[in-house]
Amino acid sequence: MKFDFKKQISTLAMAACLIGAAGCNAASAATAPLPNPAVDEQVGAAKGPETMVIAGGCFWGVQDVFEHTKGVLKAVDGYAGGSASTADYETVSTGTTGHAESVKVTYDPSQVTYGQLLKVFFTVAADPTELNRQGPDEGTQYRSVLFYANDQQKNIASSYIAQLNAAKVYSAPIVTQVTPLKGFYPAESYHQDYAERHPENMYIVINDAPKVVALQKLLPDMYVKTAVTVAKK
Repeated sequence: MKFDFKKQISTLAMAACLIGAAGCNAASAATAPLPNPAVDEQVGAAKGPETMVIAGGCFWGVQDVFEHTKGVLKAVDGYAGGSASTADYETVSTGTTGHAESVKVTYDPSQVTYGQLLKVFFTVAADPTELNRQGPDEGTQYRSVLFYANDQQKNIASSYIAQLNAAKVYSAPIVTQVTPLKGFYPAESYHQDYAERHPENMYIVINDAPKVVALQKLLPDMYVKTAVTVAKK
């Protein structure tokens, strides 16, 4: 059986990460704020809440980042890329379902744009130069994906990736996939708001909490101190 870092992390492995072993921190490769998307929607162009579905490793940390992001109304952990019949944690963890651990972000388009949220994703939520792994987690269920819901999202996402690659903001090419969204299935309740509910968990301390710290440091105008958690909705 594959070792599940989220449920069991040995003392020795955690010690190695704390000492600074490479690959234990799943923070993004970006060390400075990225450029704004050259192609984006206009603030306030859409009426009513909008949604985006993204994946970049363990959904705990990605969710926590967006729960602290300006204009976000809700961020829900879940699964995307596979069928409804296999959308449960134990099955997805086999890496054979086509699902990626994903987050559905509902946001207020009068406060923030899709492109600005992509900037958050690429700056602090995930390392887009790694495809099927983030930090200590490895497998297709941890792949980096932008699931687009319409042609506008597809165009903005593809254009921004091309812009960042052309600017060579990373030491390696971006491998984040841009894929049509066929369905999103919320994860089990015990996964929701996990980082906020278990800040002392060593997986969170090492892999996820640094992402929120980086959000505050690198994108202070996008950072919100009080998380908008699923439990509060």
